Amino acid sequence: MTVNGQRVDLEIQVSNEGDYPERVMYYWAREFSSALLTGQGYSTLPRTIVISIIDFILFECEEYDSFFQPLEVKLHTLLSNKMGFHFFELPKLPTDVSEDNMLLLWLSLFKAETEEELEKIKEMEVPVMSQAINAYYTITASSEFREKERLRAKARHDEAQALYNAGRNAKIEIARILKDI
Repeated sequence: MTVNGQRVDLEIQVSNEGDYPERVMYYWAREFSSALLTGQGYSTLPRTIVISIIDFILFECEEYDSFFQPLEVKLHTLLSNKMGFHFFELPKLPTDVSEDNMLLLWLSLFKAETEEELEKIKEMEVPVMSQAINAYYTITASSEFREKERLRAKARHDEAQALYNAGRNAKIEIARILKDI
């Protein structure tokens, strides 16, 4: 998507599947390189940012938001402002959020896991937050949404069962090999 002339790729990730920084750089490279049309000069490439809202700890620091750009290592000179990676680590969010801090309100909405947490945000009476929560309730109440969620849950259970069986079969095979030694 394009926001204020910048290309923005918004990623929301619930669990760390490994190699997340490399994945984000790949998404950035794909987005950035696709912006250059045949015959255009490199200077026409837009600023391209990847925003990652992640529900796991990625960096060993207390800050919930981190921003990366390419810098020269010794002098910290910016190579280009056309590359940026913004990470928001939901587990590090403060528990108390003011109704004046829209960024933290939106991140808290992403972090909310229970209806009580959603209602706490809604009680702040910030109109856009109430609208977002009402839209969420409308979507999740639909039978189509519930069926998709049921299928997602089934897929997660099937994957867990397959991993369990693979591990069990590997243990049996290892036991057979050790028995024959």
